Formats: sequence, structure tokens, C-alpha cells
Amino acid sequence: MKSSNVLILPGWQGSGPDHWQSRWERTHGYTRVEQHDWLRPLRGDWIARLEDVLLSCSEPAVLVAHSLGCVHVAAWAAHSRNTQRVKGALLVAPPDVERDDLRQQLPGWSPLPRGPLPFPSVLFASSNDPFCAPERARQLAADWGADYIDAGPCGHLNADSALGDWPLAYAQLLQLMRA
Repeated sequence: MKSSNVLILPGWQGSGPDHWQSRWERTHGYTRVEQHDWLRPLRGDWIARLEDVLLSCSEPAVLVAHSLGCVHVAAWAAHSRNTQRVKGALLVAPPDVERDDLRQQLPGWSPLPRGPLPFPSVLFASSNDPFCAPERARQLAADWGADYIDAGPCGHLNADSALGDWPLAYAQLLQLMRA
């Protein structure tokens, strides 16, 4: 699989330079799906952008999603007729956009898509993520048909979590790429 067919899907506000997604992008040449507006994410715009990028890929892609990027993947999969363009997805730290505080910060992203993803997926969640309780993350993994991995007490699994290149998650990505 070409590195250009691994797509990085950051969440709200994007992923900064010390985020594991950005590190993977730099180290391995993966492609970030850029959005028009990282601060005011519009669900329909994000879905359309992912659809466009996937249709331009020469072979099915593996998606690497963080935070709102996970909801983005599930929302895209629920509406696209091109889900065969995805080989698998690594989903990390999905936020509970149905919580009142997040629903206000991220209008238009609730309700959470609940149908099973039509491709293999792995969901990493932290036991102390401030944006999603562990039991909620487990339920999302079950709803989406994703394998669930408890990353331990690491916050939102972002740059503040000091994961570096995060070899544990990278090993899961390599498995998805080989599948």
C-alpha cells in the first residue's frame, strides 16, 4: 500500500506539530485530509471533502482518525456509496458529541452515527478522556463494529498525552494496512 493512501483525519482544530498524527505524516509521508475550516467544522463539508479525496486515490485507503475525525469517518460511511474505497480505519479518542457541552461547541455533529462501519476498524480510547467516558467509547466501538483497545489513562490521546510516535497504535495501523 502506498503511503499516499493512508489518510490522516484530524479532529476539531486540526493536529499540531507534536501530535502523533502529524509525526506519522512527516515520518511516513501520509496524506492529511485538509479541511476548509478547522475551527468551525461543518459535518457536510467534511464528509464531501473526504469523499473527494477518496475518489482521487488510486487504491482503497486506510483512514487514521483522531477525535472528531472518528465521528467524521462514521458520518461519511453512513452516507457514502463509495465505502469500498476504504480498506480500514484506525479510530482514536472519539468525542461524545451528544454531550451537552460538546453539542454546543460542535453544532451539527450530533447525533452520533451508530451503524457498523463496512470495513475493519480499531478504536483506541483513554480511560480518562475528558471528551468521552470509557463506557461510551466502548459502546461506540461496539456500534461501529470496531475492535476496542484501552490506551490507559492518557487523556485525549493527543500531543498533550506525550505519546511521541505512538508505536502501539502504529502497529495496529500496519495490521490494517496488511489486511
